[in-house]
Amino acid sequence: MNNDKKTVRKDYLDNIRWITVVIVVLYHVFYMYNAEGVLGGVGQITKLSTQPYDIFQYLVYPWFMPALFIVAGISSRLYLEKHTNKEFIKSRTTKLLVPSTIGLFVFQFIQGYVSMHLADGAKELAAIGVPKFVIYLIMVASGSGVLWFVHLLWIYSVVLVLLRKIEKGKLIEVCSKTQIWLMVLFFFPIWGAAQILNTPIVQVYRFAFYFVFFIMGYYVFSNEEVMEKLKKYAVAFIIIGVALCITFAVVNFVIHGGLNYADKPVNRGPLYVACAYFGSLAMLSGMARYGDFSNDFTKWMSSHSFGLYVFHYLGISTAALVFAKNALLPAPLCYLLSLVAGFLFGYGLYAIISRIPFFRWAVLGISKKKVKNTSR
Repeated sequence: MNNDKKTVRKDYLDNIRWITVVIVVLYHVFYMYNAEGVLGGVGQITKLSTQPYDIFQYLVYPWFMPALFIVAGISSRLYLEKHTNKEFIKSRTTKLLVPSTIGLFVFQFIQGYVSMHLADGAKELAAIGVPKFVIYLIMVASGSGVLWFVHLLWIYSVVLVLLRKIEKGKLIEVCSKTQIWLMVLFFFPIWGAAQILNTPIVQVYRFAFYFVFFIMGYYVFSNEEVMEKLKKYAVAFIIIGVALCITFAVVNFVIHGGLNYADKPVNRGPLYVACAYFGSLAMLSGMARYGDFSNDFTKWMSSHSFGLYVFHYLGISTAALVFAKNALLPAPLCYLLSLVAGFLFGYGLYAIISRIPFFRWAVLGISKKKVKNTSR
């Protein structure tokens, strides 16, 4: 590839990615054994009336995925500055659509198998005589897991290309003049988006809510002029973001005794949305100002962050299925083993699968041309 076709990288974006993915891993360990009634894991395995460490979920859940969507929007802008719409869609299809569709059939069905056994779904299906092939298809559907983010991101990428054809670059110029006061007012359209296009059963598919973060990343926060303003007020945004996240956690975990933060009405309320938006701005502005650097460690973490994201939950849930569901070990050890397994599976499976022909394409979206450079 010619030098004029290389995508310009910003170190703080890479650092946001891998740091946020590490937070996601930690979150999923607590989520797996949560005592707040948030479905999807083993559930409570301690005898505590209240698990005080569950508050971690409330502190991070509202904002970490919005932050990743903002970064994805900015990265899309950087890529499209050097590539055509056709190249962008082709690249996004390989990196996003292939792993979240074909990858389910060739590997991620294993996650579906583990998830079904965690919920005893496999036994129930076998008991009523469901054919094995149908059970396999259910495992495929259940294996998407964390890939919901990838599904939405591919859809948003297609919509972005259509939007670019309509506005023909004029919106970028307008958004480059965004002032701080207007950034604060963006809260209101985000709050409005939180109310619509939410799937009723799988709560993570919030099409409008996350799209606003992605599109703001592309049109607003990808502009250097805007980021300079944001960096200038980084300390203020960090204070506001942290204060809102603490308030959200106290209100919903402490005062109301552990409300389900992942479903309505909590995840559509103004406090949740404020935590999501200003928490994301705290991460974005803080890293742009203080985290725009790279070294051997950050480069390694960044180049392996996608693998950690794709595979970590398989490690966490497998450890939970083997040790926690069967009560083979004390609760503290189950937490620890799930945490360790999350990182071991994340990095280990990435190291293995990224080197296997076909599987590296089907599961990780690594094309033959980029085998030597598997970083995201």
